[in-house]
Amino acid sequence: MGTESNPGTAGEEMVGMVGGMAAAALDAVRATGGFPQWWKAIAANLEKLRTCLLDLSSHPCQIETYNKALCRVVLQSVADTLTEATVLAGRCREYSWFKLEGSAIDAVAVKVEVSLRDCELLVKIGELYLYDQGPLDDTSSTCVQQLQRLLAWLQMSHTEAKSRALDGLLEALRKDEKRVVSMFDRDSVSTVVQLLNAPWPEVIRDKAATVVGHVAGTHAHVWLLESEAGLPLLVRMAESGNVTDRHKAVVALHQLSSTSRSTARAIVSHLGVGPLIEMCRRNHMDGGGDSVSQTAAAGTLKNIFRAMDFRRSVDSHRSVRVMVYLLDHADAVPETKEHAAECLEDFTSRHNDDGLRRYVVSEGGLRALLLYHLGDKQQDRHETAAVKAIHNLVGVISTTTMKRVAGEQGGVPLLVRAMLESNSVREVAVDMLACLATYPPNAMEMSEDGKCVAGLVRLLHAGPKTNIANKYSIQCLLLLESTNKRCRNLMISHGAKGHLTRLSDLKVQGATELLHRLEGGWLSSLFGSSKQ
Repeated sequence: MGTESNPGTAGEEMVGMVGGMAAAALDAVRATGGFPQWWKAIAANLEKLRTCLLDLSSHPCQIETYNKALCRVVLQSVADTLTEATVLAGRCREYSWFKLEGSAIDAVAVKVEVSLRDCELLVKIGELYLYDQGPLDDTSSTCVQQLQRLLAWLQMSHTEAKSRALDGLLEALRKDEKRVVSMFDRDSVSTVVQLLNAPWPEVIRDKAATVVGHVAGTHAHVWLLESEAGLPLLVRMAESGNVTDRHKAVVALHQLSSTSRSTARAIVSHLGVGPLIEMCRRNHMDGGGDSVSQTAAAGTLKNIFRAMDFRRSVDSHRSVRVMVYLLDHADAVPETKEHAAECLEDFTSRHNDDGLRRYVVSEGGLRALLLYHLGDKQQDRHETAAVKAIHNLVGVISTTTMKRVAGEQGGVPLLVRAMLESNSVREVAVDMLACLATYPPNAMEMSEDGKCVAGLVRLLHAGPKTNIANKYSIQCLLLLESTNKRCRNLMISHGAKGHLTRLSDLKVQGATELLHRLEGGWLSSLFGSSKQ
């Protein structure tokens, strides 16, 4: 049609037409009878809408050039609302007003208010207009105005407007995240957060979750996400959303919990621990999840567990099980395993609860930590979480039940490996071996392991009496010596007598007793064993 070749003329005609409809609707509303307070409020908004349309008529060409299709959709929606208001006002004249239900008028009032807001945003967009829609300009002032337009479109009531605004924001975030995020205010954050709700299409929720993830990464906006109900919506998405929604939600929760301890507490209060645990259990190899989501979930749980003041509200046993699972899980990426080790270190060190430490051992935590530590290429870093957690578990394997469990889970060969291969856990490994050796099946397993006996003897060469490894090695060798003749002969063949003679002179505890046993043969060993 002719008007299509002249966007400015088409825009002026459409704005002028809608403006005339606003004037007619205002006249009709003012002539109504009944429900005076409601109609008065509607009239006030119609007056503002008419003024807004007059302002809009000053730059229809620029707006249409920027996004003609969306402007037409908005103006058509406003026209439909004005028609509905005019018809309803006509029905409410004279005696027939009492036949109407207040809900019908209330619904029109809401639509008029939404139309007013959309038109105000169109005016704002027109005032911000500088250049045609396209890639963000590198000029600072131009970029700011383009982003302000996107945020204005985001607040429109129409799905297409929101979708295109989110596309523009995501493109801008990829180019300059810091600048874009700095422009978000309460209204912008609130608008994006509300798009996480189920009534919006999946594609909108997906884009909004990605934007929230960017915003969540800055400390300045954490309080906005909390105050605008962002956390419960993210938790709900992590629990029951589709695969994409869960991924976006858990990444955002990880970023939020990393920024603020109070946010971590809020995630717990919104029942977020359960969905995070389930996310950790999802195997990305069978299509149930992905490594990024699993890592983010484990990292979020780590941040939660470190908030000491509310730890007891967390399901600690389920959490222990899932962290052991992650350490054992061959498909878990290194970062995920690191989070899991940190969680177990936190549980075993900050809880004044030996019962929980015993639970960690019973669920295979000691074995998993040892395997993870021994597989770490940088295992001799003294401050790793796995090393700390292993140290924290020393005291709880003293009961017969824990000794049996640790032995049955393959703890003995792993501790022998740790004694031989790891500087950072060597002493604690020998300490644990000495403790486990008091349980006969464990002692028998050690005595039959030539590497174990040789390694224990080698530690006797370590040096001064202050070396704790000497003490634990001697304790363990005393227990093993009485198991069988072969074990005693192994000790002698590896040079135990020479080391013990030196340590005996240094008054190292147990050195003289073990030396006498080895020199006295089987009878001395028998008497030494009977004294225990």
